[in-house]
Amino acid sequence: MNEPEQTRTRLHDVMRAGRTVEAHQPWPRAVVNREGWRRAASLLSNGQWTLLGLWAEREQVHMALTDEGEFGVLSVECEGKRFPSVGQSHPPAIRLERAIRDLWGLEPEGLADTRPWLDHGKWIVSATTRAAESYAFLTAEGESLHQIPVGPVHAGIIEPGHFRFTANGEAVVRLEARLGYVHKGIERLMEGASVERAAVLAGRVSGDSTVAYALAFARAIEAAHGIDVPRRAVWLRALMGELERLANHFGDIGAICNDAAFAMMHAQCGHLREQVLRAADRCFGHRLMMDQIVPGGVRCDLHQEFPELVELYDNTASLQDRTVDTGILSPSLARQFGCGGYVGRASGRSFDARRSPGYPPYDALQFETPLRQEGDVDARIWIRIREVEQSLALIEQILRELPPGSIDQRPGTLA
Repeated sequence: MNEPEQTRTRLHDVMRAGRTVEAHQPWPRAVVNREGWRRAASLLSNGQWTLLGLWAEREQVHMALTDEGEFGVLSVECEGKRFPSVGQSHPPAIRLERAIRDLWGLEPEGLADTRPWLDHGKWIVSATTRAAESYAFLTAEGESLHQIPVGPVHAGIIEPGHFRFTANGEAVVRLEARLGYVHKGIERLMEGASVERAAVLAGRVSGDSTVAYALAFARAIEAAHGIDVPRRAVWLRALMGELERLANHFGDIGAICNDAAFAMMHAQCGHLREQVLRAADRCFGHRLMMDQIVPGGVRCDLHQEFPELVELYDNTASLQDRTVDTGILSPSLARQFGCGGYVGRASGRSFDARRSPGYPPYDALQFETPLRQEGDVDARIWIRIREVEQSLALIEQILRELPPGSIDQRPGTLA
């Protein structure tokens, strides 16, 4: 159970016990000892804090955390290339620590699952010295169980991934994913690169989310250099973000319905996604708006076709039979794993990065964060549907309020 409010341990109180890294922006950062790191892991495991990220460099491991609106980064030195495992007590950190082992050869002490995550034994240069071996999938026990392998090669253009289903008839009792087949090593490619080159790399982490990654990288550079982005550029970024959100939600809504054998929704949502991509191309010169957000620095309405599809989805009983009460993620698990985005919001967790920590210009925009409690596939579709409606309203606000002025304020070179 969580501690009573009067004894709740605040993130910034723990950070003050460590060594503050003064130059870190925009959120505070502190280097703590091993005991402070274990304390943070304990507070994560009992649900007081939420883990936002866990990564490493050659001699340190870092984790980004949030605690009811407070944000910060904790770091720990890896003496002897070892550090206390966070995943030992907080399962959402397990895959992240497995990736740290693969990429940096650092050992999380106490981590139960030490299987490789990104390293498939094919790298010419590896941080570890272990020999390539067959991947040991987790087992499931029971009568009449059979396994169904899917991937890593798929019929579409999605990233390779192997999915191992263990089932009894139509009931899936275990699903395990094996990813990392096309790991690009972007972090290492960024080392020593110019800001311009690094921005290009950031925009290629994931093609359909290029705006999101480019924005995150640009804001990090701007925070480090103390750059104030022109107001018009801020609003143009928001417009790109909402167009990208629309395209991805349309694609996902259609794909989920297609997986449930309702191809018409897939085709119609694909048509709407195509209109958004064409609008992005007309506004910003690229269907995915790739390379349009840089450190330092449109006019198209959608025809009202989507409401008819929402009504179609809502009134198709055969489709509802396959989405309602399917794939339920309980609110308690959503909170434990710090689920954000539509997954968390469909399970009662209202975290929205546009509000907290927040970034401009959303503080000047009026919008709602959709929320449902059911946590099933149907709830996740409805969250996407409501977010489509919110994105359309936001785009109208952005176009109405788009300010005049410059659109670029380039930084200098990195130290």
